[in-house]
Amino acid sequence: MIPLIEIDDANFMRILGRFEDYLVVERSCSGNTKAAYSADLHRWYWFCRENDLEALQPSAENIERFLREYAVKGHAKSSVQRAAATLSSFAKFLVYDGENDAMPKLDPLPARDKKLPQVMTEGEIQRIINVCENGTLLGRRDRTMIELAYGTGLRASEICSVRLKDIDRSGGMLYTVGKGGKERCVPYVGGVRRVVEAYIEEVRPKLDKFKQPWLLLSKSGRQLSRVALWQILHKRGLEASIPAERLHPHVLRHTFATHLLRNGMDQRTLQEILGHSSILTTEKYTHLDLEVRDYYDKYHPRANVPLSKDEGGE
Repeated sequence: MIPLIEIDDANFMRILGRFEDYLVVERSCSGNTKAAYSADLHRWYWFCRENDLEALQPSAENIERFLREYAVKGHAKSSVQRAAATLSSFAKFLVYDGENDAMPKLDPLPARDKKLPQVMTEGEIQRIINVCENGTLLGRRDRTMIELAYGTGLRASEICSVRLKDIDRSGGMLYTVGKGGKERCVPYVGGVRRVVEAYIEEVRPKLDKFKQPWLLLSKSGRQLSRVALWQILHKRGLEASIPAERLHPHVLRHTFATHLLRNGMDQRTLQEILGHSSILTTEKYTHLDLEVRDYYDKYHPRANVPLSKDEGGE
C-alpha cells in the first residue's frame, strides 16, 4: 500500500482543500467521509507521481489502472468501490471548479459484496449482559451501557451524551438530541429501567469524582467517549464469544429495531423512537429482518421441513 505521506505539491493540496470544503459544505458529507476521500486522493496522487501521470487531469484509463492495482493489492471490493466513487467525485469537482474542461467517461462502479446484515440474537445480548455481572463497579456500568443501547436504540453519540437531567425517572422517559439537532423522547422501561435506576443510585456516585452531568462515566470520572463505548462492547462481546464483526455500537441499534419489528411494532412508532426523519430509513429494518430470515431458510437444514398434521400442517 502506498504510504499516506505528506504531499509536497502545493497546487494539488490547495485544490484538495477546496474539494474537502465542497464535500462538507455543498454535499453535507461527514468528517469520516471527508477523511476517507482525502486518504483515497493521497493514494491517487502518489500513484500518479510514481507513474509520471498528472493527478489533476484524471482520465478514465488512468483511473481504471489505479483501481486495478488497488484491487490487486488485496483491498476489499467496498474499498475499491469507495476509491472509484472518490475519483469520480473529484473528477466532477475539477470540472465544477473550473480546473478541467470535461469529465472523463468512467465505467460503472464495481458492485459491492453482499453481506449478511449484522444483527445480534437475543441469546447473544443476554450473554454480553451476563459477562458484565461480575460484581464490580465497571461491570455494572458496562451492563447499564449495553442495556441502555439495546433497550432504547440510541446512537453511540447519544448514549455518551445522556445527562442525568435528561432522564425522567418517574415517567420512565429519556430525552435526547439526535442528528440535525432533532429532539425526541424515548421510553426506557422494564429491565432497562431497573438497571439504570440501580446504576444511578449505587454505582454512579462512586465514579463521579468531578460532579459531572453525564449518566455514563469513565473509570477516571469523566464523560464516556464513543471510542471507549466501542472498546467496552468489543471487550465484553469477545468475553461472551460473539464474533468481532458484530461488536459495534450501531449493531445494537440495528438489533433493537429488528427485534421490535419482529415482535410486532409498527414502522411509524419505530421511526419516532429511532429519530428517523424519513420512514424510508426505518423501512430498511423490515428488509433487514426479511433478509435474515431468507438466509435462515436457505441454510438451516430444518428450515423447510413441513409440519405434521399433529403440529398444524395439512
